[in-house]
Amino acid sequence: HARLLSQLNQDDLLHYGFIPEFIGRVPVIVALEPLTSEAMLRILTEPRNAVIKQYQKLLSLDHVDLEITQDGLEAIVERAMQAKTGARALRSIVEEVLLDVMYEVPAQEHIGRCIINAEVVQGRGYPILVPRTDFRRRLDEAV
Repeated sequence: HARLLSQLNQDDLLHYGFIPEFIGRVPVIVALEPLTSEAMLRILTEPRNAVIKQYQKLLSLDHVDLEITQDGLEAIVERAMQAKTGARALRSIVEEVLLDVMYEVPAQEHIGRCIINAEVVQGRGYPILVPRTDFRRRLDEAV
C-alpha cells in the first residue's frame, strides 16, 4: 500500500477525480505515512519549542514546576492517535488537560509543583499539587 502511494503521479489524481486546475497548483506530490506513537512522543517532548516545554516555561514564571509523568505523556499520545489528526492533536489535548491548571495554580502561591499523570489526561483524576518547601519559598522570595 505504501509503495503504491509513493508512485502516485498527476495522472492518478486526474483519474481519481481532481480537476486539472487544482493539480496544476500542486507542484510536488508526496505520500505521507501515519506517525507512530514513538514519533508522537518525541514531537511532544524533544523539540526546543515542544508544547510540554512551553507550558513548563509558562508555569515556571510563577515558580511552579510542571511535571508530566511518563504514563501521562503516553496517555496524551494515545488520545492523539485516536483522534487520527497527527501531531496537531497533541497541542489541543495538552491545552485541554492544562486549562484549569494554568488559571488556578499560579493564583495559589503555596504550590511549587504540579504533577500530571495518566488519570488526569484521561479525565479520571486531578493534578497532584505539591506545596513549595520553605527553602524554595524563601529562595523564590529572594529573587
